[in-house]
Amino acid sequence: MSVKDHCGIFGTFNDPEAARHTYYGLHALQHRGQESSGIVTSTFDEQHEQPVMPVHKDFGLVLDAFDDPGLFDEKLLGDAAIGHNRYSTSGAAANRANIQPFVVHHRRGNLALAHNGNLSNARELRTSFSERGTLFQTTSDSELILHLAAQSRRQNHLDQIIDALMQIEGAYSLVLLTDEQLIAVRDPNGFRPLALGRIGAPDQPGGAAYCVASETCAFDMIGAEYVRDIAPGEVLVIDREGCANGGSFTSYELPNKFGISQCVFEYVYFSRPDSKIFGEMVDKVRRRLGVELAKEAPVPEVGDDEKTPIVIPVPDSANTATLGYATECQNMGYRCRFELGLIRNHYVGRTFIAPGQDRREMKVRLKFNTVEGLLKDRTVIVLDDSIVRGTTARYLIDMLRDAGAKSVHFRVSAPPVISPCFYGMDFPSKDELLANQFDSVEEMGDWLGVDSLAYLSPEGLMRAVQGANKSEMGYCSACFTDNYPVPVNKDAAKEENEWQV
Repeated sequence: MSVKDHCGIFGTFNDPEAARHTYYGLHALQHRGQESSGIVTSTFDEQHEQPVMPVHKDFGLVLDAFDDPGLFDEKLLGDAAIGHNRYSTSGAAANRANIQPFVVHHRRGNLALAHNGNLSNARELRTSFSERGTLFQTTSDSELILHLAAQSRRQNHLDQIIDALMQIEGAYSLVLLTDEQLIAVRDPNGFRPLALGRIGAPDQPGGAAYCVASETCAFDMIGAEYVRDIAPGEVLVIDREGCANGGSFTSYELPNKFGISQCVFEYVYFSRPDSKIFGEMVDKVRRRLGVELAKEAPVPEVGDDEKTPIVIPVPDSANTATLGYATECQNMGYRCRFELGLIRNHYVGRTFIAPGQDRREMKVRLKFNTVEGLLKDRTVIVLDDSIVRGTTARYLIDMLRDAGAKSVHFRVSAPPVISPCFYGMDFPSKDELLANQFDSVEEMGDWLGVDSLAYLSPEGLMRAVQGANKSEMGYCSACFTDNYPVPVNKDAAKEENEWQV
């Protein structure tokens, strides 16, 4: 699986442990970005008698970027903070200026921003700014939001931010920090998830602390209670008055041009199974994906004299879908059982690979190993959440055969990926996708080297998602259907990624 999500965001307000809670929140969201991490806090500089926003950010994992405990006692002070874990496209990872959160100081005070998603009109906005002589400090589309706010003719700080939001399009969940407020924003389509949580009792002195995060697993880390999702198109203003009044915050609504289209791939792969996103637990949805896949492509039948077929996941994102698949196959009368035939090494970092070795194959072998005694002479059904280029799946299948599997059958709990994403996911180009290189699933299976290959249908995907999550909000499935809910200039978007170096 080579698809990556663009970033995890976290923010907290009215919180005496703001920086530490943000640190732990980012740690829980590490799966959403591993290239860099940063935290900004808001405090008051007594010496200079002005509000300030100290920031610390660096390359690497959260544990690496914040390895100095003194940061939380001496630098990242204050009771409000936002944080960001980053995954980038193209060569932008090497540019230190792109590490978020971004902080600016202008006539209305300090402003910090952390962004998850992609702006589909970024090229148009950047061209407009360049023609006016605007200088850019980064190659990130997130910076455009700050420029729009800073150059707004509105007088009020919040009005400047809303003015900026009215000019951007695409996928974005944002946390913005001003000297007086934490502002949480979700784009009108609701592509990316964003949830509101509460730390402490609302009736405690000064009110509870409130936090926002890409996924609710970040709340569990710090003992926060899930309150609700930030609604698509909502601009939620968290301030001290609202904290003192039990969470009665001001909320604004951005106009919606294209309807609701929450990213279905969040359920398929990106979000942790212990998170609640779009109002429902990811674990519940993934189990339903496995159930629907079992109905469409159950395990192959074998003779009574053969060993019981085993169903194994590609760990870890396929674990719960595989449980649903194996259980439903058993309920339908098929002989099989769930097993862990592939073991994942969770401690793979940047590893030197000697010249002449196959880098892709070695990367897979560093990440996975087989349980040989379990697989030998078995019919093995291996389930993964998706296939993108297919190279990892192909190596895994070779490993299973080397371990003695009698036959290998591959099942995928999502439809074939046929289109790139322009709303905040890093998919390969259309030509690189495995599903676009062959005329049929059977030909793909032959190339992968399996005895059979089956995908969940687009209809089965939506039955599973809508069956588990009764919300009437819509979903984006453009990567599976080529049906983009927000218009995208695909050539410009491709150039945009190439520009971000």
